[in-house]
Amino acid sequence: MRTISILGSTGSIGTQALALCRLHPEEFRVKALTAHANSKLLFEQVREFQPEMAGLTKPIPMEDIPQDLRHVKWVMGKEALHAAAAEVPCDMVLVSVVGIAGLQSVMDAIHAGRTVLLANKEALVTGGHLVMDAAKKMGKPMLPVDSEHSAIFQCLEGAKGNRPSRLILTASGGPFRTWTKEQMEGATRAQALNHPNWSMGAKITIDSASMFNKALEMIEARWLFDMPPEKIQVTVHPQSIIHSAVEFDDGAVIAQLGVPDMRVPIQYAMAYPHRLPTGCQPLDLFALSGLTFEKGDPERFPALRLAVECMNAGGAACTVLNGANEAAVAAFLKDEIPFGAINRLVEGAIDRLAGLPANNLEDIFHADAEARRVVAELLAK
Repeated sequence: MRTISILGSTGSIGTQALALCRLHPEEFRVKALTAHANSKLLFEQVREFQPEMAGLTKPIPMEDIPQDLRHVKWVMGKEALHAAAAEVPCDMVLVSVVGIAGLQSVMDAIHAGRTVLLANKEALVTGGHLVMDAAKKMGKPMLPVDSEHSAIFQCLEGAKGNRPSRLILTASGGPFRTWTKEQMEGATRAQALNHPNWSMGAKITIDSASMFNKALEMIEARWLFDMPPEKIQVTVHPQSIIHSAVEFDDGAVIAQLGVPDMRVPIQYAMAYPHRLPTGCQPLDLFALSGLTFEKGDPERFPALRLAVECMNAGGAACTVLNGANEAAVAAFLKDEIPFGAINRLVEGAIDRLAGLPANNLEDIFHADAEARRVVAELLAK
């Protein structure tokens, strides 16, 4: 039996991970659960899975915790993430919190000797060199949970010494795949949140619409698989059946296919190197009407261009891109800016903050704060 702590247990990834724990009680034991503010659902999860520790990063008074759950150790505020990642003994930590908050949690888990199941792009986007160096020193694998990176990881498992020459990241194209740049400029929040294939949180759904999600995945892949930017290709695949692929030096291309269901990559990380039933529907090839592919368009979706520029720039450029995007998306979700302004705000922050260092966590958090400050200034104008 493997023990697991889940950071972000009330979100989409966290709830599906718990569904797998429920499906395989002989395989997994939940040791810690944290959430941001959804105390009602967290209470239900704690009641069912009986972890040793639970916490909310948005604190509530201890008297608001139900009487029957007070035997559990409760930690409030940011310390909840640290306690679940590093203090509660466990084999693995699923980091599925949103944003740069995941970076410190990933580092805490690595330094505590845990295997990290990574469902937080920002940890590698902002601090990939630090994270991968720390994981290497501790001798622990970094197991991806994102469907695209899990697919690449699974493809590489079948390499058998054949050297990869290109990573092919597939993208659904989001709700604006066929829209012109002018049409996207004034897109509404409701239109941007209407993803055709996946059910995700608001921020990641907006990122899918702008393709910043894919930009962040390019940076994540660069660190996870030690691949230079020019060998990472984004291919729009609207059916979301091929989750990603790897091209090898001998010309072979290995792809991972399946119905769009996050339980498959989640279980692969949780049970690695084994596979367990997920309850997902198997892929019926005869039911498919066809699989289509399009080149990612950096003109309509500037995030793809910005990702490559920031990777090549080095330093804290990717941190600035991420922080500025988080701030811009938050403004869009509050109806403060049009959809097209997200790209302009991010590029404005990158232009102003070029050259910031990223030698340690302090540098990274400083660059992130500076990116948000610049976006706030640009918004004020």
